[in-house]
Amino acid sequence: MKYVDEYRDPKAAKILINNIHRITKKQWTIMEVCGGQTHTILKYGIEEMLQEKIRIVHGPGCPVCVTPLEMIDKSIAIASRDDVIFTSFGDMLRVPGSNDDLLSVKASGGDIRMVYSQLDAVKIAQQNPDKNVVFFAVGFETTAPGNAMAVKQAQRLGLKNFSILCSQVLVPPAIEAIMSSEVSKVQAFLAAGHVCTVMGFHEYIPLSQKYNIPIVVTGFEPVDLLQGLYMAIKQLEESRIEVENQYSRVVKEEGNVPAQNLLKEIFDVVDRKWRGIGTIPQSGFSLKEEFSDFDAEKIFKVEHIQTMESEDCIAGEVLQGLKRPIECSAFGKTCTPEHPVGAPMVSAEGACAAYFHYGRKNN
Repeated sequence: MKYVDEYRDPKAAKILINNIHRITKKQWTIMEVCGGQTHTILKYGIEEMLQEKIRIVHGPGCPVCVTPLEMIDKSIAIASRDDVIFTSFGDMLRVPGSNDDLLSVKASGGDIRMVYSQLDAVKIAQQNPDKNVVFFAVGFETTAPGNAMAVKQAQRLGLKNFSILCSQVLVPPAIEAIMSSEVSKVQAFLAAGHVCTVMGFHEYIPLSQKYNIPIVVTGFEPVDLLQGLYMAIKQLEESRIEVENQYSRVVKEEGNVPAQNLLKEIFDVVDRKWRGIGTIPQSGFSLKEEFSDFDAEKIFKVEHIQTMESEDCIAGEVLQGLKRPIECSAFGKTCTPEHPVGAPMVSAEGACAAYFHYGRKNN
């Protein structure tokens, strides 16, 4: 299949690996931001193919993983109501809250439905006028246009029983938070290609200049990642600081302008709390005041819910690239995909799940 098979070509991968070995003279630490990239790196053993001089660390690019614990508790509080149909993408259902998860609420009789599109939730609201239908709007800039469109469609249809529980976060402020930390050792970033498909990469240029870091917008297949690593290492070795676009077959510098305009119409940029990291200024979306009738937090009065995260989970350090999952004392013991302590072990894009599934338990 075009754009898949050719980016999994072993011959092309071997050429890139040899080129990386040839140009690498110093030790470098590079962070891939996206959880999808993390899984590709581990699934295909990319890090093992590289020299010991190159250390890859994993960033906060898993939307499920960075959703704060208190937001999970808010979702459980809303979903437990008899008058609510709670809808969500499937990977949120098993994320542990303080005492429960959404699947447990479903098992106890809660009307919780997995959907494949935000507009499915709007349709459910049309079909069930006697119920309040809530969609759990989680994710980065990639899912935000779909969530905004769901609100816009519900408004157009005059639906009074549809709302979203909004936990939208943004990538550039997270990169800034990592780079402004005194303990960060990251020297270059592989930026998430799908986020840049929506937002472009013009926002990364001032970040690159401010912190003197190369940023390479990168795709998700093995050859994409190897080419992105090659481009980043080449910049580092040549003492160049640029934003480059490896994923040019999909990403343009300006991004998807109509999608961006929709986001500006529906959302305000606000401070957001990130799981294990804390509050990052101007790092998320919240519904504009004129769309407050679609804000589930306000409708169901769950804004007051605050929680304390488990001391056994080092998700925050994993998401900042400070530690690897195997450095967690709970990893593979009290924390497994069947019995997760933290979100990174649940999500299909979580670093802990990737290490567990692809055999990095003891390496």
